[in-house]
Amino acid sequence: MLSNSPNSRCDEAQLLARIAGQDQVALSQLYDRYARVIYAVAYKSLGSVEECEEVVLDVFAQVWRSADRYDAKRARVDTWLFMIARSRVLDRLRGRQRRDKVTDAVISLDPPTSKVHPGPDEHVEIVERRAIVTAALEGIPPEQRLVLELSYYQGLSHGEIAAQTGLALGTVKTRIRLGLEKLKVALQALNWDTT
Repeated sequence: MLSNSPNSRCDEAQLLARIAGQDQVALSQLYDRYARVIYAVAYKSLGSVEECEEVVLDVFAQVWRSADRYDAKRARVDTWLFMIARSRVLDRLRGRQRRDKVTDAVISLDPPTSKVHPGPDEHVEIVERRAIVTAALEGIPPEQRLVLELSYYQGLSHGEIAAQTGLALGTVKTRIRLGLEKLKVALQALNWDTT
């Protein structure tokens, strides 16, 4: 149960001061107070158990890294935590939009299922699109191309990719983000409209 009493706010500020000193017990106590609420808030926007769990982990990983930058004069602890959570949720929603664009681009490479045989013009366009995407993917570093292919062609989540490759979840996310950025640049260089 969250409390907005002055004593509770003071106690939470002290927890953050202890976390800034790398006190794992303090982090655990703060986690116990807020993890469920942050999860619930994330779930309203994301609707995915796995993504919400990752948001909670991301929030507390950031708290661990940046507790020393918390300023009680600027915001209460709960407000600060919810701002971090909101930022992580927005990052995930933006990531979905990017993935959707790439997925739509890949799907548009395949001939429509309603037609058995594409016409000559459609066939040429499909072959050209495949060649452009293949060339763009070949220009991406292999470690980034691997995670993109696992994500978009096999439909694996970030957590599943981490488990399959043995990479840290943060590494998977970073490689996907960098890979998408490089793919966009490569497609633009090949005169593909990425807007």
